[in-house]
Amino acid sequence: MTYFSRLTDIVTCNLTKLLAEADDPAAALQEIIAEMDAGMAGARRSMQTAQGNEDRIRGEVEEHSRQITHWSDKAKEHLVAGAEDQARLALVRKREVEDLVAGLEQQLLAAEQTREHLATTFRALEARLAEAQRRQQGEADGEALSGDVAGGAESGSAASSEIEDELAALKRELGQS
Repeated sequence: MTYFSRLTDIVTCNLTKLLAEADDPAAALQEIIAEMDAGMAGARRSMQTAQGNEDRIRGEVEEHSRQITHWSDKAKEHLVAGAEDQARLALVRKREVEDLVAGLEQQLLAAEQTREHLATTFRALEARLAEAQRRQQGEADGEALSGDVAGGAESGSAASSEIEDELAALKRELGQS
């Protein structure tokens, strides 16, 4: 049985309900975890693609920005040389590149938002997978699958660092420095 057709299904799923409806909760949980792992792999690939797109567009913006400077310098050179028509053409080229950069900057903004959305979804997927793995470990430890299993370590060093920072902030707030 396939439990998830989209990544958002994983994020929004109710594990307790899925397991309560299963004939064999342990087997269902194992299949759910396998589907989540596959979803995580796909999400990771999507994040890498989005990051690549963002980097490529950023590189294009930088390159074209250098061209703007080039055409501006050319216009100055032509003006100093008394070639006003050539200076005018250089400024036309500069304006064309400025328009291109404006469009690329909009694309860059969209690429950044897409990457951030995918990263947020990925973190939500990690949280659901961690929940399912805690439940699976709880079953191995003799706990019921249908109940919530509390605890579990946050995966990833960045997430751990954020947790430690938040914990330190709470301690300061409570005067427990």
